[in-house]
Amino acid sequence: MPSPPGVLRIGNASGFYGDRFDALREMLTGGPLDVLTGDYLAELTMLILGRDRLKNPDAGYAKTFLRQLEEGLGLAHERGVRIVTNAGGLNPAGLAAAVRALAERVGVPVRVAHVEGDDLLARGGWGDGVLTANAYLGGAGIAACLRAGADVVVTGRVTDAALVTGPAAAHFGWDLTGPEGPDDPDRPGDLDALAGAVVAGHVLECGTQATGGNYSFFTRHDIRRPGFPLAEIHADGSAVITKHDGTGGVVDVGTVTAQLLYETGGARYAGPDVTARLDTVRLDQDGPDRVRICGVRGEPPPPDLKVGLNRLGGLRNEIVFVLTGLDIDAKARLVRGQVEDALAGRRPAEVRWELARTDRPDADTEETASALLRLVVRDSDPEVVGRAVSGAAVELALGSYPGFHVTAPPGKGVPYGVFEAAYVDASEVAHTAVLPDGCRVAVPTPLRTTALEPAPAPPLPEPLPEPLPAGLPTRRAPLGLVVGARSGDKGGDANVGVWARSEDGWRWLAHELTTDRFRELIPESRELTVVRHLLPRLRAVNFTVGGLLGEGVAAQARFDPQAKALGEWLRARHADIPEVLL
Repeated sequence: MPSPPGVLRIGNASGFYGDRFDALREMLTGGPLDVLTGDYLAELTMLILGRDRLKNPDAGYAKTFLRQLEEGLGLAHERGVRIVTNAGGLNPAGLAAAVRALAERVGVPVRVAHVEGDDLLARGGWGDGVLTANAYLGGAGIAACLRAGADVVVTGRVTDAALVTGPAAAHFGWDLTGPEGPDDPDRPGDLDALAGAVVAGHVLECGTQATGGNYSFFTRHDIRRPGFPLAEIHADGSAVITKHDGTGGVVDVGTVTAQLLYETGGARYAGPDVTARLDTVRLDQDGPDRVRICGVRGEPPPPDLKVGLNRLGGLRNEIVFVLTGLDIDAKARLVRGQVEDALAGRRPAEVRWELARTDRPDADTEETASALLRLVVRDSDPEVVGRAVSGAAVELALGSYPGFHVTAPPGKGVPYGVFEAAYVDASEVAHTAVLPDGCRVAVPTPLRTTALEPAPAPPLPEPLPEPLPAGLPTRRAPLGLVVGARSGDKGGDANVGVWARSEDGWRWLAHELTTDRFRELIPESRELTVVRHLLPRLRAVNFTVGGLLGEGVAAQARFDPQAKALGEWLRARHADIPEVLL
């Protein structure tokens, strides 16, 4: 069934490298689509692909995508669906060639194009040990490929939202270079439309996180197998987020709000195509499993492109000691002291201990009577993090605390990565569209840019009446009874978005959850930089916690290295909540 006039249906079939394998087929057979996207890249994925490329220069792309296409390519061709994916990773040309070979083998006539220029490793100057250096490109190269008739477009590192802005710009004729003059009367049109597409793309990029996955209020819905999301994009950039009929999960204002807050910060959400103003986003329930996004304003993008750098940071090892029953703290002190003594001669550069009190008194199973003591070490010397640490632990087996055992046999050190962000002038990046006929087209940079500045802080809403005796009674209860949250990582920083489900809840949240209160509730953040952003139209506050994740997810510096559950921990903390909200 073709899309209604003036509507472009864009679906998503992957939120990360390793997502549900059969999603591509489900999206192609589950209902009408014009474009199907797949997001395979993340900071950690680029490191994995970089290590693949070290072993084999012809590798560096997401091989899963090719296997999905063995059936999906024919289905897409039959249904007239174009496919746009960043699965090219570090080798988009190699994946494009592999897609052509696959198409010839299965007898499906498709035109394949790819986008390159993001890989800046050869440019140099990034410092020691850098394995990957990739600029985050926008959607203009994708748009050029689609306008040239491509059925499949493969990219390397583009922004996640570019997988939507590129097809939308190609379909609706939006100008991705923008007007030259600040007084150009055409300024609002395409920038606002692009900003709307960026917001829709951000909602789609993580797949089923928009349809009930990782959702605070999951108990109110059946999300055992949520369907993947799609967006019905309109010419003005407004969109409806929905999913195929009959698929699981839910699309409502809450699920879309949660995803909008994921891995974002302030009101200005900057990208290479446009800076979208998240403080202008309006969400409305448009029917069952349909949420309309409209009102998004756009501003010129910043002049610089972000460059993601991954380097090998050294080697790490981890041992988890199980402490059972009585005297947990004393057992932890004993084994920690024994290991520290054993390492005194060859101590790793970094040694971290963490005791998780997962034990319960008078437990009716051994597991629930046990706590976990985690040791993590890092060093550049494989011997220091390997045999020295493993030997220290193994040799204690019969001479330490009662009940001594570990969760897994100690092993060798394994490499870990470090993520950093750098910035380069967009004009210095050779963004290139390689069209289906092999023609190479240079993609121009936006004509007008604006340095990124924080948006002015909006006024606070009127507070609720004070607690008794002056006003409302309160009850000590978990925050999560009245607010949702979603959290994630951006390099070494963590983001926590918190939203209220009602106007009264928003009035309370905006005054209650200050940066000082956040630090009280999340003790790890007390010595770190915490920035709060207000987003009144989403009834949300968004926090950025600088440095919480150390050197990023690949460094595995924290129990929850991507801060995925940080928001749920915050929701579990107790506060004095007005009873009217409970």
